[in-house]
This record gives sequence, C-alpha cells and structure tokens, in this order.
Amino acid sequence: MPEAQSATAAKLQTAKQKKETGDQAFKNGDVKAGKQSCLTRRNALQSIGIGPSVTPQNDKDGKDFKEKTEALDKNENNYKVQFRKAKALGEQGYYEKAVKILEDIKGKNPSDAAIYDGELARLRTIDNERDRANKAKLKGFLNREKKAEKTEEVDDDKLVGVKPPPSATIEEVV
Repeated sequence: MPEAQSATAAKLQTAKQKKETGDQAFKNGDVKAGKQSCLTRRNALQSIGIGPSVTPQNDKDGKDFKEKTEALDKNENNYKVQFRKAKALGEQGYYEKAVKILEDIKGKNPSDAAIYDGELARLRTIDNERDRANKAKLKGFLNREKKAEKTEEVDDDKLVGVKPPPSATIEEVV
C-alpha cells in the first residue's frame, strides 16, 4: 500500500511540475512546449484516475462556451477562462464582446498583455476580412438600383400624341 501512495504522490508531483512548465511556456509564447507539458500532465493525472478522459473540443464550435461561463460564475478573476471565453466569442463572430473582454483582462492582468494583444490583433484581422467581404458584396449596390430606375422612367417630351382613327369614336347613347 505505501508503494501505491508513493507512486501516486510522484505522479501528482510530476503533474504539478508539468503544469508550471506549461504555464511558463505559454507565457513565453512557446505554444508547442506548453501543449506538450499539458499533455504529459494530463496523462499523469489520468493514470491515477484524476482529470478528463477525453480531449476537450475546440472553441470554434462553441460547445465549451457554456462551461467557460459556468467557470467564470465561480471565479470571476480567472483570466485563463476569460481569455478562452473571449477567444470563443471571437470565433463565433461576436467581435465587440470579445474585444471588450480582452481589453478588460489586459488591464487587470498586465503580465500576459502580449498574449492578449496577439489575440486582439488576430480578431481584428478576422473582422477586417469579414468587413472587406461584405463591402465587396455591397459595392455598387445603390448604383445598380438607380440604373434600373432610369430605364423605367419615360420623358414626357418624347411622348407623341396619337389621334384615334375616325371609326373609333364614342357615341352617346340616349
């Protein structure tokens, strides 16, 4: 029994170290090393029966949005969850809400400002591309209607009076 406890304690210690290593790697911008540390940590926790057994879904489909909101209800100062929520909102097209959240947590947590600025730049790029596509669709929209209206208009100056033939007169019936 003491061997099982020491193995469990060793795996918990490894998981703590990998979490710290991963967090530091993400802060430094080394995403690949951060993901590897998180994967190792998750595997260590799963081997002792702790942690999720399935890889979480991507934020693009918005399935984790409800879970992120519930986590924020419990702890409003969780900047990691707020960042993920802003990222999910941005992916769903709620640009203004995402920018508001990112600007807010950037002011509250200046140590991660570079990460937040990078996400803001990415969201602005996506929003600019959407705007450009919408403007391209609407380009010349109003001019097309004016051209159609001009072809339907008839000038009174060009109308010529036509006299009815003599056989087509109207007679009064008494």
